[in-house]
Amino acid sequence: MYRPLDHPTMTELAELGLSNYEETAYRTLLVTGAVSASDLSDASGVPRGRIYDVLNGLEARGIVRTQSTDPTRYTPVDPETVVDRLLSERTRELASEFDRYRSVAASVRADLLPAPPVDSSFWLGSLGSEEMRAAMSRHVRTAREHVRATVGPPYERASWETLQTEVDAFLDGVGEDVRVDLLCSEAVLDVLPESLPDLLADRNAAVRAVPTVGVSFDVIDAAAVTVDVPDPLSPADRLGVVGITDSEVAAAFEARFERLWVEAEPLLGR
Repeated sequence: MYRPLDHPTMTELAELGLSNYEETAYRTLLVTGAVSASDLSDASGVPRGRIYDVLNGLEARGIVRTQSTDPTRYTPVDPETVVDRLLSERTRELASEFDRYRSVAASVRADLLPAPPVDSSFWLGSLGSEEMRAAMSRHVRTAREHVRATVGPPYERASWETLQTEVDAFLDGVGEDVRVDLLCSEAVLDVLPESLPDLLADRNAAVRAVPTVGVSFDVIDAAAVTVDVPDPLSPADRLGVVGITDSEVAAAFEARFERLWVEAEPLLGR
């Protein structure tokens, strides 16, 4: 016979996963020893309409045992064993909850990340290719006020013969009233011909230079952006161009261009 004071408190047993009725029934069995369900209901105060469900649940969890008598009698499993079993159950439940919350956190984290621009596309095209000449011309033709472009990799390693088709397409596509700001890396200046000022003479254009340019991009009217993607297998070529029509993205690129432009060395125009 166990004395109630020798066993975990009700609050502690509840924390380990027993309901109020389960806890009351088990603690009563520790005092009464083997007893029938009806007698346990009377001794514990657990309603007779619930006592069989409570005992069946406790038996299934290895907390009580049955004796083959008539009527069936129930006896408690040793408290130390019961606590170990409840602890194992609780540990598995908490591990499952941890996995669930980790999954929820991953979903929330992904949901909180900035959404990619809805209106974006990727055009395949190597440097100097006919498809990129046509794409370049169509792209800059949309400009109404301003085109701002950085020119760095992969143009730095290309020959002028390769670049000329795109330069021509760019100049042909830009309207006469559109202001053009070109920001070139020093390595690109080595590729461009000395006749570049002549090519831009009748344009509302300015050219400045910086030691290096991390990525080549252009911004049209602070509303659309294209970013060149170098070919990972050929540093002197381009894999394609990412085109993005998103005001927030365009504003971010515009701001970075302005920071570079202010620090750059003027070569031509403004």
